[in-house]
Amino acid sequence: MDFTFISGNLGLDLAGTVGRRRGARVDLLATPADLARWTVAAGLLDDRPDASDDDLAGAWALREAIYRLASAVRTGKAMDAADRDTLNAAARPEPASVLLGERGVERGGDLRAALSSTARAAAELLGGPQAGLIRECEADPCTRLYIDASHRRTRRWCDMRGCGNRAKAAAFRARHHDGARA
Repeated sequence: MDFTFISGNLGLDLAGTVGRRRGARVDLLATPADLARWTVAAGLLDDRPDASDDDLAGAWALREAIYRLASAVRTGKAMDAADRDTLNAAARPEPASVLLGERGVERGGDLRAALSSTARAAAELLGGPQAGLIRECEADPCTRLYIDASHRRTRRWCDMRGCGNRAKAAAFRARHHDGARA
């Protein structure tokens, strides 16, 4: 399955690698190879890094901490100190390098550097002015978090092409089905 980067923040996109959190969970980071693929798909690294089962467990811990922290901010609850410590520990190492090479931008580093870049993006969001724009997709059963950067701050779905389209089509069918009965 392909990764999607529609949340508006790399940390939220990492959290979005789990779908349907309140139902039959779909985990897009099931193996270390999936994690390595994600770092390239996210534009963090040009080449897939080495990834172990321990690295995957660490990425899962970071992902869940980001999700819980963002959910707390979104709902106005206090952030859990252990989740904040997990995020900060992942953000401390040097981030992935971004250099200008002869053929354009070159991104390099190891898995730890890629996760540091991701954790730093999440920290900037959660502690910055856009924190109040974090929303959860209203489509059932989607649980993706995203930044509502729409003009009126009324965005309801993580992605109009997916969840939004399905929700609007279902509403259309329901209206026409109810109209046919009358």
